[in-house]
Amino acid sequence: MIDDPIVNEIRRIRQAYAQKFNNDLHAICEDLRRQERESDREFRSPRQRKDEDAARRDSAATRR
Repeated sequence: MIDDPIVNEIRRIRQAYAQKFNNDLHAICEDLRRQERESDREFRSPRQRKDEDAARRDSAATRR
């Protein structure tokens, strides 16, 4: 594999972040959710596939 300094830096940062939470995925996710809440950015969840399918069916039904 090619030794990419950018990839290496990202991995180092990711490992340090995970170690901060003792590699506990639940704690990491909670921290990320906290950061989202405290941020002034707008976050959107992806739409559920069934919602998209229902919207398409409704749209097709109204065109008939």
